[in-house]
Amino acid sequence: MASKITGAVPHWRSAGMTYITYSNFCANLLRNCLKEPHRAAALEREKVHFVISKWSDGKPENPVTRTDQPEA
Repeated sequence: MASKITGAVPHWRSAGMTYITYSNFCANLLRNCLKEPHRAAALEREKVHFVISKWSDGKPENPVTRTDQPEA
């Protein structure tokens, strides 16, 4: 029975990747294949911004906006 289960393992899993890693890898390949100006627009949409709020005494403190891009 185990051989049937391992035979159905997706390629990304058998390569030791998570689905998110595989998905990001494929998205990067696709963005690199685009011609300008579409490549620049796709790279701009790739950036991720999020807000972190620490809570103290049941109330949120000042939120901090973060990004996954390194500071230039």
